[in-house]
Amino acid sequence: STVHADAQKAERVSVNAPLSFDASVKQLIQVLDGHTLCIVPDEARADVGELVKRIGQDALDVLDCSPAHLRLLLEEGLLARESIPRRVLVGGEAVDTATWSHLAANERMRVFNVYGPTECTVDATACAFDASPTPTIGRPLPNVRVYVLDRNLHPVPTGVSGELFIGGEGVARGYLGRPELTADRFIPDAFSETPGARLYRTGDVARWRADGMLDYLGRADFQVKVRGFRIELGEIEATLLQHPEVREAVVLAREDVPGDKRLVAYVVLSDGSVDTAQTADTLKAHLKQHLPEYM
Repeated sequence: STVHADAQKAERVSVNAPLSFDASVKQLIQVLDGHTLCIVPDEARADVGELVKRIGQDALDVLDCSPAHLRLLLEEGLLARESIPRRVLVGGEAVDTATWSHLAANERMRVFNVYGPTECTVDATACAFDASPTPTIGRPLPNVRVYVLDRNLHPVPTGVSGELFIGGEGVARGYLGRPELTADRFIPDAFSETPGARLYRTGDVARWRADGMLDYLGRADFQVKVRGFRIELGEIEATLLQHPEVREAVVLAREDVPGDKRLVAYVVLSDGSVDTAQTADTLKAHLKQHLPEYM
């Protein structure tokens, strides 16, 4: 693929993702191609200053991270360091225009935007920042087929938005022990001549550009991505409503500063009182007991 076209022998590759995160798969598998894996400890992953130091100490050639994480590294002065990765792969959430333009003009480090759901074996499309003037998820990787379809599962014209479907070698068999969900998300591939071929319904909205690249436009449902993690806002709302002090709750993914997406919850308390810092701390503690840390 274009991402690894310039790869050299025995590169030093970061393992920056938690092992429960699908991105770790494409990092770990690099050892099979003769590369060295540099494990990023939890304390460095959580401290951007420490991570910048580790990048230099480990002499990383390849870094894999989310766009939000990369922005923090840039603010910490990564590009001014003597030792920086030659190649950076970002994925898991949309890249803002300012970050894209800044890194596209950078000559020391080549950055690639990679897109793909876990259900299609991590990455399905890719594009180098310097190959497009605006953010894009690029073109399909080898052995991957991508379609933008309307509600009737018919291809839409260039420039028209539709739901993104992915086919090809990377499509998973389905969800373990969840046949109904598998039937809903994995459908027969009407465009393939291969018997039994299927498409994965991503739930993402996209459109083809005239240059053959794909623009990512958002979600067709209420799922959002923050720092690379898929998050169902309704799950957080339901957890808040389980607390006896909460009568109503709404959760939004806000991006007041471009590229800085965060989750914000709005609640109406059962007794009608005005929210206080103490109540907010209580509700945060309640969420921590029932939801993963990233939510």
